[in-house]
Amino acid sequence: MKTIFKPKLYTLLKNGISKEQVLSDIFAGIIVGIVALPLSIAFAVASGVSPERGIITAIVAGLVIAIFGGSRVQIGGPTGAFIIIVFGIVQEYGIDGLMMSTILAGIILIIFGFLKLGSLLKYFPHPLIVGFTSGIALVILSTQIKDALGLNIEHLPSSFIDKCILYFNNITSLNIYALITTLITIFIIICSKYLTKKIPGSFIAIILVTSVVVFFDIPINNIETFFGDIHSEISFAIPNLDFANITHYFAPALIIAILGGIESLLSAVVADGMIGGNHRSNTELIAQGMANIITPFFGGIPATGAIARTATNVKNGGRTPIAGITHAIVLFLIMMFFADLAKLIPMPCLAGILIVIAYNMSEWRSFVSIIKTSKFDAIVLLSTFLLTVLVDLTVAIEIGIVLSSLLFMKRMADINTNIQIEDDDIDTLEEYRNLPEEIGTYEIAGPLFFACAKSYTETIKSIANNNKILIIRMRYVPFIDSTGLNNLEETIKFLHDDGIVVILSGTIDSVYEDLRKKGIVTLLGNNNIFKLFPKALTQARIINETINETIKGADSTLTLNLQR
Repeated sequence: MKTIFKPKLYTLLKNGISKEQVLSDIFAGIIVGIVALPLSIAFAVASGVSPERGIITAIVAGLVIAIFGGSRVQIGGPTGAFIIIVFGIVQEYGIDGLMMSTILAGIILIIFGFLKLGSLLKYFPHPLIVGFTSGIALVILSTQIKDALGLNIEHLPSSFIDKCILYFNNITSLNIYALITTLITIFIIICSKYLTKKIPGSFIAIILVTSVVVFFDIPINNIETFFGDIHSEISFAIPNLDFANITHYFAPALIIAILGGIESLLSAVVADGMIGGNHRSNTELIAQGMANIITPFFGGIPATGAIARTATNVKNGGRTPIAGITHAIVLFLIMMFFADLAKLIPMPCLAGILIVIAYNMSEWRSFVSIIKTSKFDAIVLLSTFLLTVLVDLTVAIEIGIVLSSLLFMKRMADINTNIQIEDDDIDTLEEYRNLPEEIGTYEIAGPLFFACAKSYTETIKSIANNNKILIIRMRYVPFIDSTGLNNLEETIKFLHDDGIVVILSGTIDSVYEDLRKKGIVTLLGNNNIFKLFPKALTQARIINETINETIKGADSTLTLNLQR
């Protein structure tokens, strides 16, 4: 139990936190709280629930995740990834069905944590993740056209195609004031980052746009038009749990759990890279589960780790869960004292914020890169993307996983198992015995694909710490998929940041071509990729000698200056 569930806050408090760090965390928490306000409202409204449910989720889930989570800096709350899931559940089962699904999802996440599946969720294929994330982004965009254009539509259908047809048929009801408000909101968000890094663009946009709309009494819809007053209190209430139809809620609960688990762990991994830390994945899953069980009793919706808010926390100096706790307190105070003002926020302003979020979620650069790199990965990507948009996220993930496995087996069946190795690439003990201690080697044997890419790259990171130069041998790698390429690229950048030179040897032509398309050849430089190990070794020795001579020259200069 202790090894599975060990919150970071407990460890940090036990070891002690400096006064300076506490102050830094409080400041970061205030900034993140301000960032979270417009996002929480926007995500709730886009999900088809009242605005205060989004704020309540950010407060309650954010507090639980900060206190019990496995990451030092994770910020929890509602996210854009859940919009289409929550919207669909509310339409089909109502608010009570959403509460039931969220609680079940929390139980599933806790089970995942105690079964130590935290590391397993990291092995989802990269094309699948990009596919459904891009699909979610497009669906979010499609839900905001109505408010962005001010169209006179009472009820939006859940189908993407039906939405498009409805928009086309009602385009004559376009409200030019709503369109201008949306465009101005997007413009402010884009331009604000060039003026200030501390205050989020979405917050600036809401303050400025709402003030202008209210002052000039511009005829566009606001939050109050659709939802009435925003309640300024948080109260505990037992949801109307329908246990008789619990089987109906299992499928949406499972997809909430899987998506929430993936997003929270991705957020934790990104944060680790920014602060040089290591999160506890199983503890994080258990904390996410606790948050999703507790939040519905206060009227909240599904929550997970929010990548953008977590990154904002780190960039503003947050390094402990105190920042996450502060962010929840700030949101609570805002809800208590400024809820009456929040109801005046124009709907086109929220639409503009969500359009920017959808663009940032789209990962279009990764989308294009995967399509260019491999036809097999492109099949998984496009299938997952189209199924997410046109059918259902649950179906998209299920088929994406099965398709990834089938295509991997197809690739394994098609490869030539008798990889030809050049004579001078044969191992000899002398080659390794005479290696300088600054030069390390690591060999990848077999395909570098989604199921093993993470293990390989984490091992490479751990063993490279004792070296100045690392030669990665790839002579037995018959192919590398998009997940492998993505992990390898991140690992090389990580090692470069630590001042470690990376050299590849033994890459076959097809693997080299994939590396070139991904940009890894450019990242390494042509001089650091070789077909033959002896040539790679010669290059490593030359680089090592150059480094040693540079260090000796610097030491001599320092000695001379000290003598003077």
